[in-house]
Amino acid sequence: MSETDTDSNSGTYAVILDVLHHGRSDAAGSAYRDVPVAYGVSEEDFTLYEFALAENTDISIGDHVQVEPSFDDGIDRGHSVDYDDLTDGARSELDYVVAEIIEDNEERFVNVFNEAGAVSLRQHQLDLLPGIGQKLRDKILDERRREPFESFEELEERVSGLHDPEEVIEERIFEEITDNTLKYHLFTRS
Repeated sequence: MSETDTDSNSGTYAVILDVLHHGRSDAAGSAYRDVPVAYGVSEEDFTLYEFALAENTDISIGDHVQVEPSFDDGIDRGHSVDYDDLTDGARSELDYVVAEIIEDNEERFVNVFNEAGAVSLRQHQLDLLPGIGQKLRDKILDERRREPFESFEELEERVSGLHDPEEVIEERIFEEITDNTLKYHLFTRS
């Protein structure tokens, strides 16, 4: 299977994080015993998946595979899993893949800063982002009222004190992926 142009096809896609052609050695951590498995992350909402693969399926780390409305050929079945269910290899690859998804979809993630609103009477969505307190939040809101942000670079230039907004988003995504106790989710399914 090769990398798919996900922009031209409808559906939800996941990026493959790890492939175990002989199955998991610690089968207790997997719903699929004695079958090839792969782990992936959804590009849309960062849902983590475990897939049972058909024998001799040519899927590699970094491939994009369709997960909705149906699975790509070569994937017999799959289900969502928690971060703790991933292999060590999938966990380490996840860092790179999340950063790549953010980079490849800059407009989508910059719009978080343009469109974020209140989550309650006392809390704003921007408050959920790591390192953004009340003063920085207010600077972002003031600047976006003047003109929407068009890039991470522009966001960083116009809002003094906001350093590396991509990293801020990446940190929040990882909080949402790894912490099942969070009340609010900006990027993942709760």
